[in-house]
Amino acid sequence: MSTFDLYAAYYDLLYEDKGYDEEAQFVARLIRDHAPHARSILELGCGTGKRALALARQGFSLTGVDLSPGMVDRANARLHEADLPPDSRVSFGIGDVRMARFDRTFDAVVSLFHVMSYQVTNSDLIETIRTASSHLAAGGVFVFDCWYGPAVLTIRPEVRVKRCENSQIRVFRVAEPAMHPDRNVVEVHYTVRIEQKSTGAITQLSEVHPMRYLFYPEVEMMLASGGLRIRHACEWMSGKAPDVSTWSATFVAVKQ
Repeated sequence: MSTFDLYAAYYDLLYEDKGYDEEAQFVARLIRDHAPHARSILELGCGTGKRALALARQGFSLTGVDLSPGMVDRANARLHEADLPPDSRVSFGIGDVRMARFDRTFDAVVSLFHVMSYQVTNSDLIETIRTASSHLAAGGVFVFDCWYGPAVLTIRPEVRVKRCENSQIRVFRVAEPAMHPDRNVVEVHYTVRIEQKSTGAITQLSEVHPMRYLFYPEVEMMLASGGLRIRHACEWMSGKAPDVSTWSATFVAVKQ
């Protein structure tokens, strides 16, 4: 079982307060600002499908891929129960964002909630960019967010604790970062304690999530390797220009 299959078991609970509809509106505006006629989206790293379904409610058709079978199972279960417009077309499948290939192009490709930062090596990043590019026709847009280097080095990551629960489980998670500035990587060491309310049984997990922080010039260079050019960059959700306080930067790139 991969790290992300373990993660899938409590992912939705940890992020139940995340504003997926508001985020989908933000992403939809970015796409339509730069590709006004866009209708179809490929999502690289779809997780449990909440964002894809929110984008479908914005009028897009969606194909989502994720490396974790557990995440994809949850996405498909959620799709089965979703209340979507009658003409919506949404599908989810297992796939590696570095290598996934479909025999078609899309109007837009999105990779959100720091999926790009999980690509910690140069080759991983370039392969993922090439996946996006290979599924875009000229004028198509690639929208992604990432940890932004100037803010990571200015603010610095810190230990964080999160507690949450639902009717079945209680989750206690500690995130402890370890900086590796020689690789532009932060390893986030998670300790997760999950208590089953019905039995009192406790499961404890340890996970390490390496996260790459990125800078504008390297993003520009890597995108160029896939025939993409930055059209717009901003802070996630606020839309302001990225600066040393911008932990999560959003880039919109256009296929040449």
